[in-house]
Amino acid sequence: MSYVDEVLAKVKEKNANEPEFLQTVEEVLTSLRPVIEQNEEKYRKAALLERLCEPERGISFRVPWVDDNGQVQVNRGYRYQFNSAIGPYKGGLRFAPNVYPGIIKFLGFEQIFKNSLTGLPIGGGKGGADFDPNGKSDGEIMRFCQSFITELYRHIGPDTDVPAGDLGVGAREIGYMFGQYKKITGLYQGVLTGKDIPYGGLLGRTEATGFGVVWFAEEMLKANGEDIKGKTVAISGFGNVAWGTAWQLQRLGAKCVTISGPDGYIYDPDGISTDEKIAYMLELRASGKNICAPYAEKFPNAKFFPGKKAWNVSKDTDCKPDLYIPSALQNEIHLEDANTIVESGCKFVCEGANMPTTNEALAYLQDNGVIVGPAKAANAGGVACSCIEMGQNAGHTVFQHEDVYEQLHAIMVNIHKSAMEASLKYFGKYDLVKGANIAGFEKVADAMMAQGVV
Repeated sequence: MSYVDEVLAKVKEKNANEPEFLQTVEEVLTSLRPVIEQNEEKYRKAALLERLCEPERGISFRVPWVDDNGQVQVNRGYRYQFNSAIGPYKGGLRFAPNVYPGIIKFLGFEQIFKNSLTGLPIGGGKGGADFDPNGKSDGEIMRFCQSFITELYRHIGPDTDVPAGDLGVGAREIGYMFGQYKKITGLYQGVLTGKDIPYGGLLGRTEATGFGVVWFAEEMLKANGEDIKGKTVAISGFGNVAWGTAWQLQRLGAKCVTISGPDGYIYDPDGISTDEKIAYMLELRASGKNICAPYAEKFPNAKFFPGKKAWNVSKDTDCKPDLYIPSALQNEIHLEDANTIVESGCKFVCEGANMPTTNEALAYLQDNGVIVGPAKAANAGGVACSCIEMGQNAGHTVFQHEDVYEQLHAIMVNIHKSAMEASLKYFGKYDLVKGANIAGFEKVADAMMAQGVV
């Protein structure tokens, strides 16, 4: 049995009830086979893959807080510090009712390679809680965040672990946690990123993930003789990533025609490509209702398709997108969705969300000639700007929008270049999924081998 297969068997046995984590480990390790085979003896002796798949540290803790009725509630918080071979742990905090160790470990494992691909000195980590901020008052969210960080503060620091936001955690939540951290420690440090501008936040950070996704997609198209200008694009979601994506598509002359939510999807034949429409996406998200249907009420030319996914737009309308960008949640593209995408004739999918495509759907897309930009490469713009924010805080300075955009654009271009070159080197073809995994892995593996058995 090969070393990769041995480790996969061990990981499946140890983490049998964590399907999301198993999914990402299998996808990554399988694509690393040619690299592992060239170094199998030394990697096996050093148990490199076993160490890579086991978090350096996992923290679980209770989070008691008081709701507006005076009732004490208890949630569970997590922080998985996965790998610090190339820098302090870096990764977001997710507040959602489905959060459990398997979700956090999947996100943390992906973060190792995503952070490595940026070329910046940051390791991989992730955290969160099974707390649902939807429907909660500001006071309840503040009390929860304060309780959460009252435990987590002892495990983080600007040179140890620097959390950021993720699903359910925006500038409001980061602000409450930063304030509590400062009160407890008496230190004004860049210990959290995604902060508001007045107290150390980075200009351009809010749109960074979406902008980065589009810049990566632009490089994908260029490498295949296409121009993103004039392209029709279908995206899912209507949150932060989708908003930044729609905005940057507008800036580059492409037309975004869909957004989606748990209630269904919107098709706007005129394009979600005006300042008013893009700003309205923020209003939808800020409403706290988690529905996108009101978009069709405000813009009558748009049509709402209840209970359906954005990938159905080619069946429900005469629209044939040139590019799909899933920007909502993990595993939103299943095999039947992949079949719909292939049937539509689309040749490009660029992942804006974390692991939005199941392994089965991913294989089907690639087997049928669809070029996929994997999330760990395409959506790395958010964490890249988080690291830029860390540098801004450490230097006690302020970067302007132009500085941030210039740095981010260069990082995304380089990520695509690294993934492309790795895929050509080891597979002799343009395969960004495998190439991104290899390019991210090699840097981390070299650092782990150099630092000994730790």
